[in-house]
Amino acid sequence: MASSSAGNSPPISTISSLSKRFEFSPDPPPKISLSIDQYQHCSKALHVFKNKLRTREIIAQEFAHLQASRITPSQMARSCKVALDGVNVNKNRYLDVVPFDQNRVVLNPCKDYRPSARGYINASLITTSSSDNISQFIATQGPLPHTFEDFWEMIIQHHCPVIVMLTRLVDNYKTVKCGDYFQAEDGPRDFGNISIVTKWIKTTDTSLLLRNLKVGYKEAEEQPMNVLHIQYPEWPDHGVPEDTIVVREIFKRVHNVPPSLGPIVVHCSAGIGRTGTYCTIHNTVQRILVGDMSALDIANTVTTFRSQRIGMVQTMVSSSACLKLEFFFSYA
Repeated sequence: MASSSAGNSPPISTISSLSKRFEFSPDPPPKISLSIDQYQHCSKALHVFKNKLRTREIIAQEFAHLQASRITPSQMARSCKVALDGVNVNKNRYLDVVPFDQNRVVLNPCKDYRPSARGYINASLITTSSSDNISQFIATQGPLPHTFEDFWEMIIQHHCPVIVMLTRLVDNYKTVKCGDYFQAEDGPRDFGNISIVTKWIKTTDTSLLLRNLKVGYKEAEEQPMNVLHIQYPEWPDHGVPEDTIVVREIFKRVHNVPPSLGPIVVHCSAGIGRTGTYCTIHNTVQRILVGDMSALDIANTVTTFRSQRIGMVQTMVSSSACLKLEFFFSYA
């Protein structure tokens, strides 16, 4: 399991000035311009992924190996003690999807002031590289109504400039998948001592719903943070999009955000299936662009992610979708 500095939360008074100043545009993202080296890296990746997609039995074998190595209930009980503590259990949307103690995001301070709560939120810091050119992620569940304030506290404390939401609030079967923690079209919306304001909203040609939000503490001297909220409501639960157009647009928009600003928050409902798939795609493309060709081993990336959050990339279909990265390199 990867260790993390997530427990060392930055002081609230040091909200990133870069996060405040960074401006997001509702305009279509520019085409990614590749250097000669990057073009060569992408050409190699395109060749490898195309060949891999022709060998479905190998993909199936790799995914079966991943599934055989899933965490057991006894291992989860030992590794996720804070999440499963009685004071925190009701903060989990699903009791079988909780963060490891070692790399969980820690809130300090936290709305739940009880010492036994230990700043708990169902969120995990996900990383594969210490490079300044590779994004870190926070993979988290769709917030519950009683964890909305904790969610926004996390955004502020960890200076998160982008939230990628890969779910609807309610699915076609009328099952609630995520609480409404972000809609604030009619003026400021308060969550305890935190206020969010909508600066602009846009629905793109690909049906992404974009929101530029101002997030900050009420009556604070510091300027609020600038946060881009990207919602892709049509990504099916336990499935994958029919094509990669929308995922490519998400990547292009987030690619323009310097990784140094802070981790990208990604969530669906549980924070592992669609979340794990997007994190794998985004991370793999970024690493290939900087010449890290070990990123071609998708199974190894998923293994690393699963060591940081239970069950990342849930299905073989999602695993195959990660390999369809060829489309990124054909049309970037």
